[in-house]
Amino acid sequence: MRVVFAGTPEAAVPTLEALVKSRHDVVAVITRPDAPAGRGRTLTPSPVAVAAEAHGIEVLKPAKPSDPEFMARLRELEPACIPIVAYGALIRREALDIPEYGWVNLHFSVLPSWRGAAPVQRAIMAGDEVTGATVFSLVEELDAGPTLGTITELIRDDDTAETLLGRLADWGSKLLVDVIDHIEDGDISAIPQPDENISYAHKLTTEDGRIDWNRPAFAVNRHIRGCTPAPGAWTTFADQRLKVGPPRIADDRTLTPGKLGISKREIRVGTTTTDVILGDVQPVGKKLMPAADWARGTSVPDDSSFA
Repeated sequence: MRVVFAGTPEAAVPTLEALVKSRHDVVAVITRPDAPAGRGRTLTPSPVAVAAEAHGIEVLKPAKPSDPEFMARLRELEPACIPIVAYGALIRREALDIPEYGWVNLHFSVLPSWRGAAPVQRAIMAGDEVTGATVFSLVEELDAGPTLGTITELIRDDDTAETLLGRLADWGSKLLVDVIDHIEDGDISAIPQPDENISYAHKLTTEDGRIDWNRPAFAVNRHIRGCTPAPGAWTTFADQRLKVGPPRIADDRTLTPGKLGISKREIRVGTTTTDVILGDVQPVGKKLMPAADWARGTSVPDDSSFA
């Protein structure tokens, strides 16, 4: 089948690679325009653009998917189907109608749960035990199209948003190629999403990363892991922001919420249940470091608290 792939971040690259290796013909890639990155804010192509160029595939970078020049080129390419993963812009009806088999989207949740921009992060932060990935036919309503395939994945105790997304991107790439195979073979049917149990995964902001120590240890741990690596979980110490990496949950409770327990072996923080043991922390303007090194270097008093 003749396909054009749409995607932008690193999580979309496994699907592009899987499509290149498949029986289908990837004639072009659609991705977001180059964006400033790094300390120098240098314009940098997306991970999908880099991967496509390495394969010699034409790369389209419209400012908007409704741009007339882009729409004209998309029609010239005559794709039968457009698989899409985390492209990052809304696709309007005029573009949706171009391929015979539509746009087929890989989303990193079991729909209709966690429609929206941050499904992996929100699933971890909500304390879900299981998540997954869904392939569905793209419609103008957010992540509401009929589904074509689903996989599930356990959320592990040591998962961060990064590690869980990595697994879902890998397994999801195989699912999406399998769905495209069956579309071409004509032996797959779309199933409408149910009208109940719909939830939304709104994009995370920096403020969403703030840790509330007046919660149980499990919730604090999941919050930090869901915000790792972006937007980053943080708390305040001496009126300064401190980024906090994934902790461990202690077996006992020795501290009140937010209170620090400092020893040579570990740095604990109290919650409403058991303590959590800090891993790495990052003060503003400094590199990531073990919590014990931060406490020694900052001369943290024994009776300190996080706010």
